[in-house]
Amino acid sequence: MDRSGRVRPFLRRRLIAVCTATVLAVPGLAALSSAARAADADLARNGGFESGLDSWTCTAASTVNSPVRSGGSALKATPAGSDYAQCSQTVTVKPDSQYTLSGYVRGSYVYLGASGTGTTDVSTWTQSATDWQQLTTTFRTGASTTRVTIYTHGWYGTGTYYADDLSLVGPGVDAGQPPAAPTGLAVGTVTSSSVALSWSGVAGATGYAVYRDGVKVQTATGTSATVSGLSASTAYSFQVAATNDAGESAKSATVTATTSAGSGGGSSDLPAHALVGYLHASFANGAGYTRIADVPGSWDVIDLAFGEPTSTTSGDIRFTRCPVTECPTVESDADFKAAIKAKQAAGKKVLISIGGQNGQVQLTTTAARDTFVSSVSKIIDTYGLDGLDIDFEGHSLSLDASDTNFKSPTTPVIVNLISALKTLKAKYGSKFVLSMAPETFFVQLGYQYYGTGKWGGQDPRAGAYLPVIYALRDDLTLLHVQDYNSGSIMGLDNQYHSMGGADFHIAMTDMLLTGFPVAGDANNVFPPLRPDQIAIGMPASTNAGNGYVPPTEVNKALDCLTKKTNCGSYATHGTWPGLRGLMTWSINWDRYGSWEFQKNFDGYFG
Repeated sequence: MDRSGRVRPFLRRRLIAVCTATVLAVPGLAALSSAARAADADLARNGGFESGLDSWTCTAASTVNSPVRSGGSALKATPAGSDYAQCSQTVTVKPDSQYTLSGYVRGSYVYLGASGTGTTDVSTWTQSATDWQQLTTTFRTGASTTRVTIYTHGWYGTGTYYADDLSLVGPGVDAGQPPAAPTGLAVGTVTSSSVALSWSGVAGATGYAVYRDGVKVQTATGTSATVSGLSASTAYSFQVAATNDAGESAKSATVTATTSAGSGGGSSDLPAHALVGYLHASFANGAGYTRIADVPGSWDVIDLAFGEPTSTTSGDIRFTRCPVTECPTVESDADFKAAIKAKQAAGKKVLISIGGQNGQVQLTTTAARDTFVSSVSKIIDTYGLDGLDIDFEGHSLSLDASDTNFKSPTTPVIVNLISALKTLKAKYGSKFVLSMAPETFFVQLGYQYYGTGKWGGQDPRAGAYLPVIYALRDDLTLLHVQDYNSGSIMGLDNQYHSMGGADFHIAMTDMLLTGFPVAGDANNVFPPLRPDQIAIGMPASTNAGNGYVPPTEVNKALDCLTKKTNCGSYATHGTWPGLRGLMTWSINWDRYGSWEFQKNFDGYFG
């Protein structure tokens, strides 16, 4: 070679001649090479994403039909500032064997790699690919390595990337036979919303699939599982199948269980379809003040806004009625209390709502928790209210970095709030109405992100309401997430949905009624709530908040969720005629808008 590293022409000709002679002299060499290649196989499953994200574990990802490199689908993933949108799958390989990982990508800072190789983990990347660019890398497995994880990802905040035709080529592995069907399936503890199951282990099984009424609802690595998110006083059937790399066994024999009656969350005397609204009781704004006696009879639940803390961490909640200087038409305390009693006599519920945009509440200590209970009780008793609405916003709830399991929270502000609400529920009994009005950031965003994340850097408030909702699910009367003032949120179709039409409300509500894996973890599923616990939160008018939709779009959302008609592009995972109803911010703004929201509700539900 010369100094440039290039092979000189005469040497190149000589090398070619030598190589040709060698091949001719050893005629069996070509046959051996072909045989070796014939033994190789592509071990990546669904590498072209033709079956959606099946076999892949992803964050911030979906499949698209354009652009694609081949076939009809490709991967689309969008890294955020705290996540690089990785998609991965674990593949069974042979020890001490050579493999080639390859794939086509588009975008900036796109990576392809393999981890857990048992030797040196590898990756390759492109800084910028405006069209499909092939990335390829190779590795050798360790002497005892049988499973390797392959992945592709982008980089923090660098924009959307695409991937297609990913492959892992090398010696195939005989997966053998699926395991035998499990035996000994038995029912354990049964509550109003869950059933515990156990079964005998199966030789050769690496996991188990749990079926409810013939539909796979979760997986397990051991020989027990608890199926949650069930309706009270309902009979269910269960089966279990064993799994390994070769596939899934036949299902076990069926067992049945009927959930207990439960407390019903204090919702038994609400109408089948309820209209919920917030009443500006402690302040006035552009909507003007509305006396509670002047609230039309269509409103089934009236949330008095707001009770606020004396300081962020005090737990001391005060409800101060709007002063005459701000609200010239405000009624007297006596008239206010009399109007509440009149509403209750007509079958309506009147609650105190705690928090709001300006009322940050952080119960950082048990002392603050106890003060919260006593001060809220005083408000409820003073005005003779039916219950409590939790409207914690902003920085009221966030998760400690070590708090990663929504089913067993450890963050003090979360644990203390749960304890306080359970105490209030126990104090006032089964008729106590408990509702929550979180923002989408604290609930549905949990499908992608939970707290600071495995690698840190995420917003600790992401999904922070999930442990509270989960812990109070049997006591919760209504959950009406604020489907407004929200950024785009990924739905269960792995597409982002934005405010402004029926689609957003359909996707967000479907998540609550179907359940979803938290932070993309299929083994950590937030279970569905009952349809009678769900009201859709919407602004009453364009003045009330971002995300207003006209009555036609409201009705499309209701049609899709309760009748499975007018669904548009989003496919729901069920039909829920028992959906409780609608919530709006606010009664005052609806009055300002000539009662458009209320009239449409009355017209739809009759």
